[in-house]
Amino acid sequence: MKLTGGRVYDPAHGVENEVSDIYIRDGRIIEKPTDGRTDQEIDVRGKVIMAGAIDMHTHIGGGKVNIARTMLPEDHAADVIARTELMRSGCGHAAPSTLTAGYRYAEMGYTAGFEPAILPSNARQAHMEMHDTPIIDKGGYVMLGSDDYLLRRMAANDDQEAINNYVAWTITHSQAIGVKVVNPGGINAFKFNQRKLDLDEKNSFYGVTPREILLRLATAVKELGIPHPLHVHGCNLGVPGNMNTTLDTIAGANGLPMHLTHIQFHSYGTEGDFKFSSGAAEIAEAINQNKNITVDVGQILFGQTVTASGDSMMQHAAHPHAHPKKWVTMDIECDAGCGVLPFKYKDQSYVNALQWMIGLETFLMVDDPWRIFLTTDHPNGAPFTSYPHLIKLLMDKSFRNDVLSTLHPEAQKASHLASLDREYSLYEIAIMTRAGAAKLVGLSDRGHLGVGAAADITVYTDNADREKMFSRPDYVFKDGRMVVEDGDLIDVTWGTTHVVKPEYDKGIEKSLKGYFDKYQTMKMGNFKISDDEIVDDGRGSLTIQPLHKGGQI
Repeated sequence: MKLTGGRVYDPAHGVENEVSDIYIRDGRIIEKPTDGRTDQEIDVRGKVIMAGAIDMHTHIGGGKVNIARTMLPEDHAADVIARTELMRSGCGHAAPSTLTAGYRYAEMGYTAGFEPAILPSNARQAHMEMHDTPIIDKGGYVMLGSDDYLLRRMAANDDQEAINNYVAWTITHSQAIGVKVVNPGGINAFKFNQRKLDLDEKNSFYGVTPREILLRLATAVKELGIPHPLHVHGCNLGVPGNMNTTLDTIAGANGLPMHLTHIQFHSYGTEGDFKFSSGAAEIAEAINQNKNITVDVGQILFGQTVTASGDSMMQHAAHPHAHPKKWVTMDIECDAGCGVLPFKYKDQSYVNALQWMIGLETFLMVDDPWRIFLTTDHPNGAPFTSYPHLIKLLMDKSFRNDVLSTLHPEAQKASHLASLDREYSLYEIAIMTRAGAAKLVGLSDRGHLGVGAAADITVYTDNADREKMFSRPDYVFKDGRMVVEDGDLIDVTWGTTHVVKPEYDKGIEKSLKGYFDKYQTMKMGNFKISDDEIVDDGRGSLTIQPLHKGGQI
């Protein structure tokens, strides 16, 4: 197949708005055939061509997502996809069903999405949900940092090699691609009736601090050569004044690679009459100065959504604000917790309006688009289907300021957003949503259009209205198959599951078996997910990411 004459944006190869032809064979991008012959040619002259987009942080699988679906029957009833000859029925907006999620991602030009919080004891169920999400590639970051076994080992002052072996064993048998820590130690501390846990505050039972957990896990990820840096949901999410904790976390990383997720929720000060202010300028400056740090934003957008998090400590604190008034907080094995509550962000709320501004300020003040990523922490800040609207906010200052002018007036006074002139370019959008995201996660053959890459390709008609442009691509190809034409789904395929499998000393299983037998409700053998479970029934394959000691691909 030949795509003829498109305007190519491929930041991984420094290509910006270059007219070029792209050739596809057997699901891969290839060199121009020596004889020049093609079986099919598609004229894309004048159109914008990018690699398929990658959502590196989206809650699409796991127990808390299912709880969110169960809690919101009204969300499903209001948004239903009818069954067709091609598509099975699906539903949901804030917490869409697996089928709906896959269809809608593809229709926006996305070809991969990564679940950021797979609980080890619940990993099989999370993979089954992602297995049922069509078209897009999947993968997950396994949650550690509040699990009893790790905290026991740290309390016993085990050496770093022992921690590394445990991390590698867990990521391997959870079939994950990265490691996530949520409120390090805080989910566990909540079980001992602690209602907060700051960076250097000790867990009352284990005597371990969040800083120690972060350094141990970040060191393990680096030394094991896992491409994606430790994925960190920090302490004190949503708490006024938490910007200081975030700044301490960045400074205390000691140069270790670290990804701070949904940074907007961790960038709050305490200035002003409302005792709630923007810390975006200080946070962005720290990110700019510390090249070991990457972030995604977790932008909030106005309207009804649902918040679903492993951070049961902070979800419990937030439950009085649930809208509608229903919520769940629960414990899961000895690993972590879960909190789910619906929430409606309101444009005339001072706090919500300033949250919206803080996220956009961060986007616009972080210099390097290779180190900041477009997310809404779906569905916590907004559903992923709002990405085209967010892209328009970033690319169109006039539109951004028009929206800003309608928000809570006191919040407007507390923000520098109106004075920020930056507008993202198509090239920068391609970095954030394609090339940079692939590099961060460790996908060597995704996120670019070079020879040998998977033929995950999105074609757009250039439009000054960027929301319209990114809402409805002309074509989307998944592994070389056209799955979307003129914004509509025309074919359903199944993506791959990406994993990493670091080396570890198998002697750790002796200690782990004793622990499972004594404390867990499942046996160690049942905990392990086999390769066959990931690749069965034709719904995709298993792609093992390349590893090298020191974390370099």
